[in-house]
Amino acid sequence: MSDAEALDAYSRTVSAVARTVTPHVASVRLARGGGSAVVFDVGYLLTNAHVVGGDQRGTATFTDGTEADFRVVGADPLSDLAVLRVRGPAPDPAELGDADRLVVGQLVVAIGSPLGFSGSVTAGVVSALGRALPVRQGRTARVIEDVIQTDAALNPGNSGGALADSSGRVVGVNTAVAGFGLGLAVPVNATTRRIIDTLLVEGRVRRAYLGVVGVPAPLPDDVAERTGQTAGVRVVEVVAGGPADRAGLHSGDLVLTVARSPVSDAQGIQRQLFAEVIGTRLPVTVLRKGAMVDVYATPTELVG
Repeated sequence: MSDAEALDAYSRTVSAVARTVTPHVASVRLARGGGSAVVFDVGYLLTNAHVVGGDQRGTATFTDGTEADFRVVGADPLSDLAVLRVRGPAPDPAELGDADRLVVGQLVVAIGSPLGFSGSVTAGVVSALGRALPVRQGRTARVIEDVIQTDAALNPGNSGGALADSSGRVVGVNTAVAGFGLGLAVPVNATTRRIIDTLLVEGRVRRAYLGVVGVPAPLPDDVAERTGQTAGVRVVEVVAGGPADRAGLHSGDLVLTVARSPVSDAQGIQRQLFAEVIGTRLPVTVLRKGAMVDVYATPTELVG
């Protein structure tokens, strides 16, 4: 394939994604700012929590010029996601994909309203996966895990817009400009779909709190062979007086499973820490001094 043919194929792909996704992306205006949003369900938009801030209503403008008022159904600052309910006509939903299937180097297209210019399209590649984005709610700090890093150009106003794959499936919600040539997007995957569903029903996301800080770490060969698991989470800090501390977890423990589900990174632990485990005895299996030990922690509710 010649350079010209390759460029034409690239252009055709980006153009096709733009035609598919752009009609489903809105520019949103609120009292204290604005950004972008994506139609993900009939009459509902998905955007960033930081786009809506503390506002409860605003106006969405679609690329065909249609305007509709919306109210904020719910926002979750700790995942930087928010759901809006449109009061009026809105396009059909965009197709959602699965960010867990992305690979580094894959083509992605960002669509939003940077600097107020609605329907703007930029393209690039997935430049890294598994990035972490620190966020804060009140006095509570948390890290959004598995954030997508892309070199598709993002500017103020892109936040809340769509990051789509080459098939026109929305795989991320653009959330931040990390630096020159670097953009970040919250992934659309099983975890965020669960957050979205919770926001639709309850308007907020309750989370359980263990009080541990950990980093991925490989398992010893004999343990890996016995368990079929290659990595766990090394505990580097246990918050004094927290559920993990009361349960007897120690710095240096290597966490293998939480609620009997294998974990290999912080996201694996967070997947188990939703509302239903608050106040329940949660089994945590750790490797300690060469032996596998079960401890039982009772998570409390995470509050800001």
